[in-house]
Amino acid sequence: MKTTAAAFQHKELILITVTDYVFSGFKMSQAAGKPQEHDNEDDFYDCQETLTSSDQRQDVEGETGQQEAEQADRMQEKEHIDRLQEKEQGDRLQGDRLQEEERDNRLQEEERGDRLQEEEQGDRLHSNRLQEEEEEQGKRLQEKEQCGRLLEESDSEMKEGEGQEVEFDDEYLREAEKELTEEEKESRRQQSLALKEKGNSQFKAGGWLEAERSYTESLVLCPVCFSRERAVLYSNRAAARLHMDLKDQAISDCSRALELNPDYVRALLRRAELYEQTNKLDEALEDYQKVLDRDPNHTSARQACMRPVGPYT
Repeated sequence: MKTTAAAFQHKELILITVTDYVFSGFKMSQAAGKPQEHDNEDDFYDCQETLTSSDQRQDVEGETGQQEAEQADRMQEKEHIDRLQEKEQGDRLQGDRLQEEERDNRLQEEERGDRLQEEEQGDRLHSNRLQEEEEEQGKRLQEKEQCGRLLEESDSEMKEGEGQEVEFDDEYLREAEKELTEEEKESRRQQSLALKEKGNSQFKAGGWLEAERSYTESLVLCPVCFSRERAVLYSNRAAARLHMDLKDQAISDCSRALELNPDYVRALLRRAELYEQTNKLDEALEDYQKVLDRDPNHTSARQACMRPVGPYT
């Protein structure tokens, strides 16, 4: 605004100066004559035209400079505002990043805490499993020790005297064998079969007492789950006891064999003969009849059924 006022003042001075000059020239032209007046008049217009164009250029240049200055000020203000906005945006972004980092740190701490809890829980479970395994192993050892003591007791009882009967509690043996693995059961079965073969050899050689002891040891070793093998062992021991004149004990062994295998014909026939020898004729006839029901062509059973009823001689 100061620049524009100065320009106006300068313009007024020029106009005053020009007016004075023209007025002086006009007087001189009047004194010199018309031709001179005409020339002065033309010069007046040329000077005025020249001065006016110069003033316009100065005005335009002043306005242009003012516009450029104002535009520069606006540009500076805009750049300043843009820098402020960029700074605010950068601050917001930095604040957002800090919040994300804090959130990530909290999540990591929570995950770390969860992992630690899971590891502690896993350690407790592992410790509990180890304790349970130790307890189970201790129980198995106790059961094995009990089985070993049972074998020792059976051996000592067999050595006390000839013909002394040793009874086995199958329920007790079944409970004791629950802790045995399948491999251990099969191993004991093989040992039992070896003792049975030993007893058969002793029986054929006439060693009734030795055969009876071998069958008894085999029964102690043979797992209860092998019912057919145990039925054969009871029947074989009944035959050895029959030769030892232990007929009641032999009948008991035959009955145990038939409980394990009701279709065991040899045990039925052997018990029928024992019943007949002990004058239990009704029981003997019933067993002979059961033999014929299972084997109609069995000669000994048919002949026994056809014999007259009377004391066994």
